[in-house]
Amino acid sequence: MLTIATWNIHKGLSQFNRRLTVHELRERLRQIDADIVFLQEVQGAHAGHAARHENWPQVPQHEFLAEGVWPNHAYGRNVAHDLGHHGNAILSRFPILQSRRHDITRLRFEKRGLLFCEIDVPGISRPLACICAHLSLFGRSRRRQYEMLARFIAENVDPESPLVVAGDFNDWGGVAQRAFAPHLGLVEVFAHQMAKPTKSFPAALPMLRLDRIYVRGLAPLSCTVHSGPAWAALSDHAALSARIGMLTS
Repeated sequence: MLTIATWNIHKGLSQFNRRLTVHELRERLRQIDADIVFLQEVQGAHAGHAARHENWPQVPQHEFLAEGVWPNHAYGRNVAHDLGHHGNAILSRFPILQSRRHDITRLRFEKRGLLFCEIDVPGISRPLACICAHLSLFGRSRRRQYEMLARFIAENVDPESPLVVAGDFNDWGGVAQRAFAPHLGLVEVFAHQMAKPTKSFPAALPMLRLDRIYVRGLAPLSCTVHSGPAWAALSDHAALSARIGMLTS
């Protein structure tokens, strides 16, 4: 059995960038106690924030968050600018066999990417394929990104290998549930239990179904949305977690 979590961490800053939250984020992630964590909007570097906040981490945020718990981690830079860069990250208790970023940008002012990893999980005969995604805010771009994501999976993931696709889909209309996931045999863990993906945004009182955990070749066992005032003080998105097991024949 594995515990998976996904969270858009808003670059380790509270809503409207009022205060640094990455230290509290680290403690919350440890409470979730996931084996593999999918993160979006992870700040790899930012000279301005580092100068403004006395306790800004001395290492990239994914390394700071992983320290002491997830010895294996990967980072995919999506956006670079004069002051730094940010992107997606995957943290893992288990060895990451390979990792790479795949660009799915559709609009030049909105850089987006997938972070792909293969992870050696004890008890699973094939590497676990993991994709951390952060999709466009715009519906037309997202529809093209579903096609790009489906093509990437078809070309890079063995159909017999277990697969997790998690992240911020920005899919409040549920298009992914109808037009993307079924054709790939993907099951969304919350929809498996509740007929629809869970509401995850805004974190204080979720109203929109933006964040997802999809699995293939794995069995959703339970799932949790981590929302409410305490979580909303850390990021505008709620964190999601799920326990998953291997399918039995």
